[in-house]
Amino acid sequence: MIVVLRLGHRIERDKRLSTHCGLVARAFGAQKLVYTGQKDSGLEESINSVTRGWGGPFQIEHSESARKLIKDWKGKSIHLTVYGIPVQEKIRAIRKVRNLLVIVGGEKVPPEVYQDCDWNVSVTGQPHSEVAALAVFLHEYFGGNELGKRFQKAQKRVVPQERGKRIVSSM
Repeated sequence: MIVVLRLGHRIERDKRLSTHCGLVARAFGAQKLVYTGQKDSGLEESINSVTRGWGGPFQIEHSESARKLIKDWKGKSIHLTVYGIPVQEKIRAIRKVRNLLVIVGGEKVPPEVYQDCDWNVSVTGQPHSEVAALAVFLHEYFGGNELGKRFQKAQKRVVPQERGKRIVSSM
């Protein structure tokens, strides 16, 4: 199981960013998004709505304590940070893990996160978005196989075509 932990959600400031973390987590093969910070029923409904329409399985939940979640995690944890070891140097070891907690930051990541996780990994040594880091990491983890993933109970799906938009709905 792959769970993404989004740290420090702030309703007014992070609405789109946290939603995009959830969308990327789901689309790129994670099974759950857990977020800390402010509890946001709008964020939860947005992600649940996408999962109902486009398939799953995928869950979202709020946690009061990132530290407790990381310490109690039964598996390995990886923190995506610009300051970490390059992903290409660690991905082979990380791919062996089947129960993985992937941590993406918020406003300011507490030092304990760096200390408590198993790996601090970067996707580049440059400032960038946590959404981009999550997408690149999951793509590396799954070796590109997530791009062809089929979602269970999908009521909608895109029909690929070179031009235009076509969505098939089974509702």
